[in-house]
Amino acid sequence: MLSRRTALGLMASVFIPGPARLLADDREPAFLEPLLKSGMLPKVADRLPKKPRIVNLAAKDRKPGRHGGTVRTLIGSQKDIRLMTINGYARLVGYDDKLNMIPDILESFEVSGERVFTFRIREGHKWSDGSPLTPEDFRYCLEDVWLNKELSPGGPITALRVDGRPPRFEIIDPLTVRYSWDAPNPDFLPKLASAQALSLVLPSAYLKQFHKTYQDAFRLSGLMKEYQARKWTELHIRMSRQYRPENPELPTLDPWRNTTAPPAEQFVFERNPYFHRIDENGLQLPYIDRFILNVSSSSIIAAKTGAGESDLQCFGIDFPDYTFLKDAEKRYPVKVHLWKRTQGSRVALLPNLNCNDAVWKPLLRDVRMRRALSLAINRREINKAVFYGLAKESADTVLPESPLYRPEFAEAWIAHDPAKANALLDEIGLRTRDDDGLRLLPDGRTAQIIVESAGEGTLETDVLELVTDHWRQIGIALFIRPSQRDVFRSRAMAGQIMMSIWSGIDNGVPTADMNPDQLAPTADEQLQWPLWGVYYLSHGKIGEPPDLPEVIELMSLLRRWRRSVDSRERTEIWTSMLSIYTDQVFSIGIVNATLQPIVASTRLRNLPDKGLYGFDPTSYLGVYMPDTFWLGGEP
Repeated sequence: MLSRRTALGLMASVFIPGPARLLADDREPAFLEPLLKSGMLPKVADRLPKKPRIVNLAAKDRKPGRHGGTVRTLIGSQKDIRLMTINGYARLVGYDDKLNMIPDILESFEVSGERVFTFRIREGHKWSDGSPLTPEDFRYCLEDVWLNKELSPGGPITALRVDGRPPRFEIIDPLTVRYSWDAPNPDFLPKLASAQALSLVLPSAYLKQFHKTYQDAFRLSGLMKEYQARKWTELHIRMSRQYRPENPELPTLDPWRNTTAPPAEQFVFERNPYFHRIDENGLQLPYIDRFILNVSSSSIIAAKTGAGESDLQCFGIDFPDYTFLKDAEKRYPVKVHLWKRTQGSRVALLPNLNCNDAVWKPLLRDVRMRRALSLAINRREINKAVFYGLAKESADTVLPESPLYRPEFAEAWIAHDPAKANALLDEIGLRTRDDDGLRLLPDGRTAQIIVESAGEGTLETDVLELVTDHWRQIGIALFIRPSQRDVFRSRAMAGQIMMSIWSGIDNGVPTADMNPDQLAPTADEQLQWPLWGVYYLSHGKIGEPPDLPEVIELMSLLRRWRRSVDSRERTEIWTSMLSIYTDQVFSIGIVNATLQPIVASTRLRNLPDKGLYGFDPTSYLGVYMPDTFWLGGEP
């Protein structure tokens, strides 16, 4: 019997007819006309795979569009060109807007027991430079990059390991590759579909010139000097970076390719003439010819957006900007849409269980302290004051849009109950107070919690100012310390932060088939337990192993999920992990289901008026397919 994933994979490829009936030479984008006339580019029928992916827009209640136009957007730094990779959302397999997994770059995929994954490449599929996509590109990525001890000294990432071992790789035929493990790897496909996708395929014909196995030492040395790289590994990593596409020469499978080398104040992404999708009328996607990304200070992106300097903006703006942006509709041809954010909590307070303060560390590890801090917060006041009452007061957990949602998880320790919070703190032993009513710690210090932030917006400060008053009522002083993101994270790793404010769990709309690793220490960026997270990431080489019983249980459940091939068992595991996570208040959630402004030109078509907005699993705009957005006339 076929697994659910296999059935979906095959079903999504069955309806694709041959392109000959759909394609015609006059359907070429005018943008490509100079290249076509010069003979530098073949006709569209020769650029597309034999079986391109057909996107039926009418079935999505959208309208087929037309080619052309430029869209401007604003970014906070050159690193944010990664947004084009996230929003472009070309994946081997990916989610649709209902979060079903379907083949995209692949023609089809087949899964057996979550152990064997067989991928079928679209015949005639090409990289953006016209070179063929072949099984060699898959082999090169695994064997010459992930398994190369110089390029990947820590070995392949966790999604490519089962019991510490990488997959067996086979080239079945010129269009088929297979990855297999001896035990289940249910995380493999979701990681391929994620916003920061697992890299599994690289343009080997281009990259071999930078790899010491394929390039002679003299020429490689010359390339290192040309690109100012100290080591060949540094050169290869720089030239092969896909997620943040800073190398304009790197072939891509994305709908748009970067044409600008950094440093720059403006990055231009132009259509990929070999992109593999078409609409039901035979027009090759994307519709839009070009995206121009203008680098701006993050602090003034909202002001520039409100001044009509962006045609599509979701980055750098937030709900507090809504009224200002809405007012801009009167002056500029823009429309403000409101999408629902998918985080488990829009802002969350994260007690650092790995902090190195000898007094605060055991206090923060005491669940009574975390529960008391949560119970003291008046979420209704925060909701009304900061979010106009439009958010949902909740613990840091999944949203009702997730089949894993349970009301008891959302309601865990969120009732505003200062009396109970005070009783819990008394029970811990913090009974003595100073003349100002602040509790005294066992070493005689006043109970002062410094909450650190990345200092990237006013929303966090607005929330913390209210929490300051709430905690003062239970004898805890709160002080805010803004920082810069890089410094902020390094201080957390060093144990110098006792508590931080960030967003809650990234994926608030998971299914049981998605990895629950966000509920356990699996990454150094999880600010409530960064040393435990880096221990997991490094396979025990650095960091510290968890020593809190409930966290150890979360890790045990996560290992069970990774072994599971049964959806019912995965649901049970998710439910257990959500129960522990919310009951133990490892993250102090405030509100979720908050609204995210999306500002778009009134000429932009096929952008949904409502949607789910988040990094994973929706890849911001990604699952709504920006390659199908198009520019019409004035409305």
